[in-house]
Amino acid sequence: MSFPVRAITLDLDDTLWPFAPIAERIDRVLHEWLLEHSPATAAMYPVEAMRRLRERVFHDNPHLHHDLSALRRLALREALETSGADPALLEPAYEAFYAARNQVQCYPDTLDALARIAARVPVAAVTNGNADLRRIGLAHLFAFQLGAREHGAAKPAASIFHAACARLGCDHDQVLHVGDHPEMDVAGAARAGLRSCWINRTGARWEHPELRPDLEFSTLTALADWLETRAVPAAPQCEPAL
Repeated sequence: MSFPVRAITLDLDDTLWPFAPIAERIDRVLHEWLLEHSPATAAMYPVEAMRRLRERVFHDNPHLHHDLSALRRLALREALETSGADPALLEPAYEAFYAARNQVQCYPDTLDALARIAARVPVAAVTNGNADLRRIGLAHLFAFQLGAREHGAAKPAASIFHAACARLGCDHDQVLHVGDHPEMDVAGAARAGLRSCWINRTGARWEHPELRPDLEFSTLTALADWLETRAVPAAPQCEPAL
């Protein structure tokens, strides 16, 4: 399939890097930090207990599902208060978590493929997560990063895709959204009127009942190849909105 692509919106977690190792490191680093700075909290909330607390806070606060940082702070605040810890530890504890959250190990193809893609068309990160491309060191390859927290709604809401298109200065059907999640990325983008690309690194079967992706690749390298050989637009790129 070939169609004009003037810009790309790109998911982050499990598209550029695997999230599972990050989640494991976050739990370990935060617990070690609490052992040093608030032993009572660490004793009351070992890793599994802290995980259950986060899950309950997520369940109890659906109005904050677009803001994972706020939910993380709520969980930390409750853990500190319940264990009788100094509430002033909240922000240092959050910073310990956030530093670990931004220690990512990209998939082997990511850096080269992303550079190739960014050389062809503007790339914007559109993410429900709270990774920081500046801390990670990849911000130079992106036109901007639009997070669910900043926007006020999370994928698959059409509004976050439309906001990214507006900032890129592109019509919806000129933008290709690329991500790993069948519903959040592929179906969400398609319903919003964007083209969609499923990065299927695990070889899973497509089982979404409603929609199919315009493109499917197992790596970002394959997407970069496609852009270079079959999808290079003849018209100029979109004009970013001021």
